[in-house]
Amino acid sequence: MIHKNFLLLFLFVVISNMINAQHSLSLNIDGITSEEGNICFAIYTNESSFLKFDKVFKSGSGKAVKGSTAFQITDLPDGDYAIAIFHDANGNKNLDTNILGIPKEQIAFSKGKMKMFGPPKFEECVFTLNSNMEMKISLQ
Repeated sequence: MIHKNFLLLFLFVVISNMINAQHSLSLNIDGITSEEGNICFAIYTNESSFLKFDKVFKSGSGKAVKGSTAFQITDLPDGDYAIAIFHDANGNKNLDTNILGIPKEQIAFSKGKMKMFGPPKFEECVFTLNSNMEMKISLQ
């Protein structure tokens, strides 16, 4: 009886850990042209929230370092994600654009690239996270 209860408890713990698996993402960003301002990132989990700053799943920022910088993003469950990054060179916490809406500050996405007439779509940027992962993204 004790062995059976122990086995059930063990299986419960293992299955619970599998269901609630949390991962980390090492995000390496290069191509940073100056040390002014901050590098900002936003993580999205679906197309309807993509590039909507009030619907970000997780975000962060850090001081810009000319050349490259890195973020360690933790507590990410299994899932599909897309990342948008920009160099907020003037520190106003906004992606500055010209009159046509073209970014004046460096920007990048996980997998996808800026197009002639706008940003990539969620499905062009999406990646699946199901274990700890490293990703390199170059600012444009």
